[in-house]
Amino acid sequence: MTALLDTDGPGSPPRDNGELVFAEPWESRAFGMAVALADAGAFTWDAFRDRLIARIARWEAEHGVDNPSFRYYRCWLRALEDVLVSAGELAPGDVLNRSSTLAERPAGHDHDH
Repeated sequence: MTALLDTDGPGSPPRDNGELVFAEPWESRAFGMAVALADAGAFTWDAFRDRLIARIARWEAEHGVDNPSFRYYRCWLRALEDVLVSAGELAPGDVLNRSSTLAERPAGHDHDH
């Protein structure tokens, strides 16, 4: 089953002329990861949507509803982490620890030239 996306409401993804809009390539990858993991049964789409709405509400409460620094897919990633931790697929802090490890690599670490 492919996830059913809200087209309206607080959890609906950004669209332009009815089409999904991704400002940066990582956003489409984050989108695809969530849909694929839901389809694979790692969590239910409803559980993910509930966490996404909660993450957006939390961000708006902390920064304001009309704050121009809002990034929908940053909330998407946080919701994905939340639902994976809740499902026992990740331990709390796994994403931060892995991100820190990757960030500490020297520039060009994977190139010989």
